Parts: sequence; C-alpha cells; structure tokens
Amino acid sequence: MAEAKLMPAEENILRHNPAAHSQDIDPNETKEWLDSLDYIIESKGGERVRYLLSALENRAHSRGVDLPFAANTPYINTIHVNQQPAYPGNREFERRIKSVIRWNAMAMVTRANRDFSGLGGHISSYASAATLYEVAFNHFFRGRSSGYEGDQVYFQGHASPGIYARAFVEGRLSEKNLENFRRELQDEKGLSSYPHPWLMPDFWEFPTVSMGLGPICSIYQARFNRYMQDRGIKKTDGTRVWAFLGDGECDEPETLGAISLAAREGLNNLTWVINCNLQRLDGPVRGNGKIIQELEAVFRGAGWNVVKVIWGSDWDPLLEADQSGLLLKRMEEVVDGQYQKYVVMPGSYIREHFFGKYPELLELVKNYSDERLEKMVRGGHDPEKVYSAYKAAVECTSKPTVILAKTVKGYGLGEAGEGRNVTHNQKKLNEKELAEFRTRFSIPISDEEVVKAPFYRPPEGSAEMKYLVKRREALGGFMPTRPTTCPTMEVPSLDDYQEFLGDSGGKELSTTMGFVRLLSKLVKDKNIGKNIVPIVPDESRTFGMEGMFRQIGIYAHGGQLYEPVDSDQLMFYKEAKDGQILEEGITEAGSMSSFIAAGNSYCQHGINMVPFFIYYSMFGFQRVGDLIWAAADTRAKGFMLGGTAGRTTLNGEGLQHQDGHSHLNAIAFPTVRSFDPAFAYETTVLIFDGMKKMYVDGETAIYYITIGNENYAMPAMPEGAEEGIVRGIYKFNSLDASKGKTRVQLFGSGPILRCVLDAQQILADKYNISSDVWSVTSYTELRRDAHACQRWNMLHPLETPRKSYLEEVMEGVQGPFIASSDNVRALPEQIRDYLPGSMLVLGTDGMGRSETREALRRHFEIDSASVVIATLYQLFREGKVDAKKVAKAIKDLDYNPEKVDPYFA
Repeated sequence: MAEAKLMPAEENILRHNPAAHSQDIDPNETKEWLDSLDYIIESKGGERVRYLLSALENRAHSRGVDLPFAANTPYINTIHVNQQPAYPGNREFERRIKSVIRWNAMAMVTRANRDFSGLGGHISSYASAATLYEVAFNHFFRGRSSGYEGDQVYFQGHASPGIYARAFVEGRLSEKNLENFRRELQDEKGLSSYPHPWLMPDFWEFPTVSMGLGPICSIYQARFNRYMQDRGIKKTDGTRVWAFLGDGECDEPETLGAISLAAREGLNNLTWVINCNLQRLDGPVRGNGKIIQELEAVFRGAGWNVVKVIWGSDWDPLLEADQSGLLLKRMEEVVDGQYQKYVVMPGSYIREHFFGKYPELLELVKNYSDERLEKMVRGGHDPEKVYSAYKAAVECTSKPTVILAKTVKGYGLGEAGEGRNVTHNQKKLNEKELAEFRTRFSIPISDEEVVKAPFYRPPEGSAEMKYLVKRREALGGFMPTRPTTCPTMEVPSLDDYQEFLGDSGGKELSTTMGFVRLLSKLVKDKNIGKNIVPIVPDESRTFGMEGMFRQIGIYAHGGQLYEPVDSDQLMFYKEAKDGQILEEGITEAGSMSSFIAAGNSYCQHGINMVPFFIYYSMFGFQRVGDLIWAAADTRAKGFMLGGTAGRTTLNGEGLQHQDGHSHLNAIAFPTVRSFDPAFAYETTVLIFDGMKKMYVDGETAIYYITIGNENYAMPAMPEGAEEGIVRGIYKFNSLDASKGKTRVQLFGSGPILRCVLDAQQILADKYNISSDVWSVTSYTELRRDAHACQRWNMLHPLETPRKSYLEEVMEGVQGPFIASSDNVRALPEQIRDYLPGSMLVLGTDGMGRSETREALRRHFEIDSASVVIATLYQLFREGKVDAKKVAKAIKDLDYNPEKVDPYFA
C-alpha cells in the first residue's frame, strides 16, 4: 500500500496506550482487536485506521458510551526511533564546536562577575539549550544572504551568552567584546545583557527577555509575514519564524494568550521551541506535575502540531524492550520535581527509586551499570532527536509547530549547579569547577590557564572552523544580524491635503473623525496608500472606521467564508485575503504585537510599512506599556492613536476607561513623541510631520497622538502655526480687554482648549483681563528640547548659550501662566522651570467616573470657571488683584469652595 504506517505520534499512542495500564478483563479479546488493527495498518495504511477509529468513536457516543478526552499522548518522544531521519551533519565536528561555544559562554559570564561584582548574567539557560540552538544553527536557521530574506529568530533572552559565544567563534565579535559583557560604556563597546536591538542594532533583531513578549510577538510576526504576501507587497513564504522560550516563561499570560490565533491562521511558517528544563528561578516549574504534558494538552487543544523530545537515544532500547508498558507507566508516574532529583543523584539512586518500583524494570536494566544509568541523557541534549523534531516542524504544512524539549538546566555545570535550584543564579565557577567543565567538554586549555577562564577559538583553517563556516554559508550566512540601511519612501505633501487644514464649515466633528477621514484618503494615496497598515482592536465602529471595511477590507488569510449579517448595509463587515485592516479583536497586546511587526518592516523586509494603531488610550501605556517599550527597543516606526482620550472627554465609560495619564507614562519612552492636539488640523500636521521624519528622513520614532470623541466645530489652521504644532506650542489667539492692563497667558490642550477659550472671554468681559491663548500640543516635546539646551549650556559654559524653542516663543511674553488639560497636572508641570514667570497648573488627578462632561470638568477643576478662578488667584499671589476679587469670582461662577478634592474623591 502507498501508506503503510501511522504518523509517529499516532503510532506511539497505539504502541503505548495508557488504557493498557487499566485492568484488562478479557486479554484474549483485546489481543484480537489489536491484531486486527495491526493488519489494517500493514494492509491498508494509516488513513483507513483513522477512519475506523473515528467510526468506532462515533458509534460509542451514539450508544451512550462516554469516552474520555485524551489531550495527551504518552510521555515519550513523538517521533519513534524507527521514523527518525538520518542525521545529515558531522556529529563529531558539531560536538566539538558546541563544546567550545559552551565554554566561551560560561567563561564570559564568569569573568565578568569575577572582575566586576554584580554585573550578573546567566550560565545555566544556555547550558541547557546548547544542543537546541546548535542543531538549528547548523541545519535550519537561514541567514540574510540576499539582504532582507532569511529566518526571523526570537532567541531566549537568558541564553544570550551562548549566542554571543557563537558569534565570537565565527569571528563576528572580538575577545574585547566578550570581556566587556554587560559593560556597554567602554571604549570598545561591550555586549548588552540580553537581546536589545536598540543597543546592538546590527546584531539583535527582537528583544525577548521581558517574559512572554517574544512568544506573542513571534506569532504576530509570522502572521504579518503572510499579510505582506497575501496583499502582494512581498513574497515571504520562504521565511520561517522561530521562537525559543523556557517552560517557566509559559506562566506569563502573554506567552500562551495568542496561540489559538496561530492555529486558526494556519501559521505553518512558525516554530516554537520550548526548552523544558523543568526549573525556573526558585524551583521546579511544575514540581507536582509534568509541564511537558500540561503544555502538550494546551497546544494540542489550540490546534498546534506538537512534537515532544523527552528521551535521548540511550532510552530507545529500553522502550523497545518494554513489552509490558511498565517503563512508560513509570515515566508517567514520576513528577517533574522528582525528575530534577534524579539529575543530581548517582546512578544507584536512579536504579533504586526510578526502576526499583517494579521488579520487571530492574530486570530491564540489570546489565546497565550505575554510571551508565547516570549518563542517560534527556532528549533535548540529543542532536538526532532534536534534528528529527526540527525536520518534522519545517515539513508540517498545515499548522504551527511547538517542540517541547526536555533538558537539564545548567547541563555540564556539575556540582556548580546542574539541575539544582540555585542554577538560575549561578554567575561564576571556582577553579575546580572550571577544570571539571574544561575536562568534560574537552576544551584544549592547560591546567595553568584554566583558572583564568580564557576564551578559546579553534585555529583558522581547522576542521571545526571550516565546517562551521561551510554550514552557515550553505544556509545563507551568519546570524543573528539586522540590516542597518533604512529604506526611504516618497510620502505625500501637506500641500496635497489642504482640505484637512481648513475649518469644518460650522459642522461639529471630533478629532477622531478628523483622523479617520484623513486615514481614508491616505490609504488611497498612490505613493503611500498600499503601505499603510490600520490596526485596531475590536473598536472600529467606536472610532468611526466602519466605512473603511468595504473600502480596503479586513485582513483574513482565508477570505470571508460567510455572508455577514450586515451584508445589506453600505458599511458591512468585509473580510478579504488581501484586506488591509488588521482588526485584531479584543486584544491590545495582539494589536501592539502587530504594530511592532509592521513598524519593523523596514528592517525585516526592506519595505516601509506605516502602521496606524488606534485604540482606547487608557489601554495603551497603562495596559501594554511593556510591549510599547519593546517596540522602542526594536526601533519600530509608526503612529499610535490614543482614541477616546481624556479623563473627562470620554465621560460615560467611567473610571476603568478614562485616560488622563497616558501622556505622563509616555514621557519615559525615549522614542515616543507624544501629542495632545485640540483640532483636526493639528492632527493632520503631526501625521504629515511623522511620515516625513520617519520614512523620508529616516528618524526612529513612534508618534503617539491622542484623539477625542467630543464633537465641536473645527477652526482653520492659523497662518504660520505648523512649526509650533510640531514643536509643541503656538499662539492660537489674543484677546485684549477694553480697559484692562493686566495680561495673562493661558495654555490649553486637547478638547480642554475650548474651556480655556471660554475662560479667556470671561476674563476679558467680567474682569478686564487680557490674555493670549496658546495651544500646547506637546508638553513633553517642549520639555525634552528645553532640557537638551540646558544640558548643552551646562557642559559648554564658554560658548554662546543655546535657546530652546519654548524660550524663543516666550521671549518678552508677560505672565503668569495658567495651564489646563484633560491630563494629570504633572504633564504641564514639566515646563515650569523654563517659563519667564510663575505657573499654575490645573489637571485631572484622581480616579475617573461617569457623568456629563460639564460635571466632570467642574469636578476635576479644569472647566472655564476653574481656569478663571485659577487665573485670578495667581494674579492675587503676584499682587495684581485683590483677594476679594477672587472670592467674588468664586461666588459669581457658582463654584463650591468646599467641594471635595478630586484627587481623593
């Protein structure tokens, strides 16, 4: 027959059926069934077996027999030894190369902490994963031989010493680089602690050490690669995404939170390798359970192809001889905490406590010495088992694959920490341990030299070096690498979009609607339209984007397989294989992962894609700030639109949704340029500035722009305001009181600028106070510029002092300065020291709540009345008005002076 065998996992399930451990009341009948099954396998093949078993299961269900759900396969390797492909490499050369890399990784961390206490570093994670990486480097990872092609690999952060050590052996890093591990401010720059593209932009591609972010980003990167191909932008079917992670990392919600997406999308271009060394920082990952079995059930249930690599080749003869199934039963009985105990105990202990439970198992190993039992390795340390798993993964054409590889944490460290709870914190080895490590892995270093933990590279021209270079050349070159040449692109001119700078003709609209109208035109632009990537969680209709569904479609690799319920509507929900919108569902983390993938397309694919990620502003920096930080680390470019922004502007949704602090959080992100525009033309100017700076000038930045849902008439852009909008401040208008000589400066941002304008009128009409109103689009950009000038002046006292943009604009301006916004007070207070007068700030400190906008703005003391009272009070403090005038204003404006402080409400 054409197909005479089952798939490896299926054959193993049949060969080692857990049901065999139950009481068999009729062994003869069981034998008849099994003999029949064997006959069908041999005569008609696996497909027929699958059909018959399915038919039997359906009949059993129909007759009322409740069959148990089997989420797990037996606790053995998925790929049977008889189905292992031949290993294609030179095992001896690869072993020697791997041993050298192990040594250098260990030596790098040991020397750093011996010479500079407290630097830290990790020895044990790479020690456990060395075989997993080396098999991939020698046979699977494809480099960037043609510039932007090749595989994308998310290296486990704690294993970075091993990746550095390989790059050193390859000649890509110097001995001085390794000496300066975690010392990045030296003349010859050292190596970053973990994968950080920001710090090593020509080496690392993805930051991964913040647990869980690498896994979720790898899923969306694989999906984005397919998005690029489905939209006809670039052929990416030759690129595979690999993600290496630890079993303990799977406790992070981000790690497993999107695995169903990978299966649903059929991402056969994605492979995860989970290093199951059974141990995290403090102890076992699942001391009383089995993490590999737990993860297998989770991934199989989600629809992944699961390949388990548990036992090394030493175990194959025992499993083959295990006709009773007792060995498998024992393997499944033992919990992970006990498996860790076996690692640190001698062979006699393993014989007594593992095999000794059943006399038949002792008989099975009667010819094995204690030393042999002690040295039987786990599957993750066996190159043949690992190669078989990788080959199965890349040949799986229908779904993503996860490889669950069982290893020993700290493998090779011996008494220094192999398999012990202290392993994760192991930073250095003593003289005896160094010598033992050297001997175990046959490193050609003398007894006299070994104490110094010298780095070692095989001689040029040696067989090992020739082999290493040849293997990487065959696979497309060394890796990891990251292209540093940034492509540019032609972007539209603001002159071509003048209609977005004019007034709204008296019609009320929100800044969100203004942005959506602009985006709708941009996606049609002949120069940039196809490169725009709209990204949104399940809020498109909230943001008024449903009109874009039909215009450009929602991306779905499989197209739309149903007729949507709103198909009779103009703006129906339209999915398409070449859809442009990434409508991610209820997942800001997933949406941000897509933003990172799109924002790095310039270096990953050599094509500038322009992501516009619009979301509830409250659920950005507060909720997925770690992913935003990762985006900055990856040097991502694009636009983040904080929709429904403002503590009082989104009035009905209440405390959980009302954002007044995202701009404060954004201060900490160096590449994020945050803006809080009041009018649609400001948003337009900022977007065009961002497109030019990021995609023409090549600057690395993320533009964060908050947009609101409050409708009001939009004015036209004042002449000459463009620079001020981008730099952070410009004068919107001036109002001179008929009799007043006192003048104040009023700052407003976002929708609260309108409250400031109302206050301006009240101050002129009722209190004879003149004022200038300034639209402050970015306090943070003003502060950064002012601080940069201040720092330069401090360090160049003999030079002509520089002036910041804020100082230039405010030169000759008369204070005091009153600022009001829908953000916390700390945001405007950033610029207090750089103003030529006193400053009083109003803001929305405190918890939000549901109410009308008017009531909320009075509650938080940012409405027009609050601005008037604050202005009069500040003038009183400066001796320019009488205290009675302030008290009268409080009464006239119906203001309750005993109202609760909103910060504590």
